[in-house]
Amino acid sequence: MAKIAKDLHVMMLPWSAFGHLIPFFHLSIALAKAGVKISFVSTPRNIQRLPKIPANLETLINFVEFSLPTLEEESLPEGAEATVDIPPEKIVPLKIAYDLLQHPLKQFVADQRPDWIVIDLISHWMVDIARENKVPLLYFSVFSASSYLFLGHPRCLAGDSQKKLRPSWESMTSPPEWVDFPSSVAYRKYEAIGAFEWIYGTNASGISDAERVAKILNSCQGLIIRSCLEFEGDYLNSLHKVMGKPVLPLGLLPLEKPKTREISDGSWGEIFNWLDHQKPKSVVFVSFGSEFKLSKDQVYEIAYGLELSGLPFLWALRKPSWAILDLDALPLGFSQRTCGKGFVSIGWAPQMEILGHPSIGGSLFHSGWGSVIETLEFGHILILLPFIIDQPLNARYLVEKGLGVEVERNEDGSFSRDGIAKALRLAMVSEEGKEMRARASEAAEIFGNHKLHQEYYIGKFVEFLRG
Repeated sequence: MAKIAKDLHVMMLPWSAFGHLIPFFHLSIALAKAGVKISFVSTPRNIQRLPKIPANLETLINFVEFSLPTLEEESLPEGAEATVDIPPEKIVPLKIAYDLLQHPLKQFVADQRPDWIVIDLISHWMVDIARENKVPLLYFSVFSASSYLFLGHPRCLAGDSQKKLRPSWESMTSPPEWVDFPSSVAYRKYEAIGAFEWIYGTNASGISDAERVAKILNSCQGLIIRSCLEFEGDYLNSLHKVMGKPVLPLGLLPLEKPKTREISDGSWGEIFNWLDHQKPKSVVFVSFGSEFKLSKDQVYEIAYGLELSGLPFLWALRKPSWAILDLDALPLGFSQRTCGKGFVSIGWAPQMEILGHPSIGGSLFHSGWGSVIETLEFGHILILLPFIIDQPLNARYLVEKGLGVEVERNEDGSFSRDGIAKALRLAMVSEEGKEMRARASEAAEIFGNHKLHQEYYIGKFVEFLRG
């Protein structure tokens, strides 16, 4: 007899990066709403930094904490449990420590015997644990379907076939042969060199990321992906062909829009008061998250570009490691010159409340898939400045769809204040960008359709889990 949803128990194991932890959390919330019991596994500090579970779902979502093992040779900074806590050169030691979680998790799976295990791209060792305990495994890609089709063909991830399909970084500068429809999704030279090393390069963990993903793809019962047919139909259909196993779109897992403003005092009270007095759709929101660390030159060029554009702006800036004081993070005199025209808030920002404000009209950001979803849920035009991993691929697709503008770059990947200002004006106020703004507004009908994503896509996924 098939299990009903409330009898299902799903274990979630995300990689220790908040670009992965948050989508896994959103999926956990969506499944819990459908009555599925969740065991969400991560480290104590990562779990502490996740959003609060809605009160009505607390009995269905159980946070399971395992302390990150200590390394003898490659030490991590004190308190570091996620990529946001470390410089790029410490990511491999974090993977090594994360891999050691397999030992307590082996016992946890044997004791709990969940109905399904949902894993991320790093934990290849969970394949053997799941097989030993006869628990089916699903791989959750937090990337878009368009970027995953480009990156994730099983034959280009492992074995001798890799050399044929991905022989060099040059092979990543054009759409691959398995994309059988017109597409502009590919890396540029300066992006491809780094991406090729990231995917195929060997490291001190003893296994490349390509080999990790290949083992997972070859052994899992299906690929689940944060996307929908209404937006990425061609790419999802092609993914199904090349994977040779179920590819299940989960919908976009959009967040609930804030019903009321929760922050009314302090600096954010002042900022929202300022937003209240701006024209509808006139302000550009700027945010580059916490994963990629912007250099001083990059932060300064963005600042000068905002100033040159003449547009009202709100910039949520994470304090850079190279800035001793908050004031050091911005060019000399910038705050005085832009006083009344814009705000820079250093530190945490209530992103959904900002994006939901009627004066916000566009977003200058890194093209990360989660931020794309949040921005288009409100129908804002996209100004794209991608840096790492899937971000450039997302940017190409979004420009192809007519939903945004990508900032012009030099051959080495550098950008200028003039390029920032040009992209901002084109997207936000130019006659040329009028059609793009209309398309972005229309996209909210898909991205903000909670009934479609929760009832249809999550409903179909729960049916699959029931078997």
